[in-house]
Amino acid sequence: NDTATTEIYTLSLHDALPISGKGKKKMRTLNGYMHGVNLGGWLSQTADTSKAHYDNFITEEDIAYIASLGLDHVRVPVDYTLLEEEDGTPKTEGYSYLDNCVTWCRTHGIRMILDLHKTYGYSFDPLDKTDKTVFFRDAALQERFYTLWKILAARYGGAPELVAFELLNEIIEPEVAEAWNQIALHAIAEIRVFAPESWIIFGGVMYNNVLSVPMLAEVNDPKVAYTFHSYEPLIFTHQGAYWVDGMPSDFRIAYPNTIENYRESSKMLSQELAGAIFEGDLPEVGPAFFEALFQPALKIAEERDIPLYCGEYGVIDLADNVSKINWASDICAVFDKYGIGRAYWNYKEKDYGIVNIPDQNVQRELAAKL
Repeated sequence: NDTATTEIYTLSLHDALPISGKGKKKMRTLNGYMHGVNLGGWLSQTADTSKAHYDNFITEEDIAYIASLGLDHVRVPVDYTLLEEEDGTPKTEGYSYLDNCVTWCRTHGIRMILDLHKTYGYSFDPLDKTDKTVFFRDAALQERFYTLWKILAARYGGAPELVAFELLNEIIEPEVAEAWNQIALHAIAEIRVFAPESWIIFGGVMYNNVLSVPMLAEVNDPKVAYTFHSYEPLIFTHQGAYWVDGMPSDFRIAYPNTIENYRESSKMLSQELAGAIFEGDLPEVGPAFFEALFQPALKIAEERDIPLYCGEYGVIDLADNVSKINWASDICAVFDKYGIGRAYWNYKEKDYGIVNIPDQNVQRELAAKL
């Protein structure tokens, strides 16, 4: 995401079969974090780092409105630059915004996922041309990461009923998958010293591609969940997006539509950018489409008895409102079927904001699907 980041799919669904049904045990869920929304653009992914922005972009009134929509949590992306200086010195004032959000969530009866969106030495942002692999090779950068998480865990680990931790947003390069697994396991162990009961969430490579979930390390910890992101069909959810190479700014397409129409339109993009739409075994769009995409993750989650969480999914504001609601209805039907918690991208601005829809009735209709 700047806004929602491109996901890369190489699918093999020939053997993907539904895993739930008679005789199957019910999958564990990320209780309390089933119906959420992202607060992107507040403490992360903003060019405005002024006190005025941090004080006013999200306020207690926003948390109250989110609760009124029937949602049960917020995912709060946070960049390290809010919390520490370039030399690692903590910024006390940065933590005050997280403190406020925790207080507001407690007051209005919802929960919060603290998502470290960027850490020192690593950024997922495709518009940031930094090396996407150096963090996974550099022990000093990793120590900075562990230290920051120890501070966060010590500060918020005393409220496990209210705050969950997401280790790092969107690892990109497949080549670092095993290195990331080892870093994640180390970070979980460090966090557990200060937060023995808090939920910890982590995802895989290829921008948290759902197909990278089976590559994640197995964890012997009942309060750990796997996460992925989903923006398929990308040609629909990113229509007109300025950051997608090859995407005309005036391109529009509705949902639902036929697989063939989505495939034909997707030819203007590279196959990597187009996502899963060219996989031959996919059914027509609808709940079965998403169920097929999610099968590898569902299978490994069942085998390991670990909850799944979709930290981002959403439709760009350029799409028509009926299509947004239709898409949300289909993907959320699958989330509901398998007990997958999720957070819609995004609450405000970042090209996906729910509250930027002019008609508040449409806002509420969309939120009801989430």
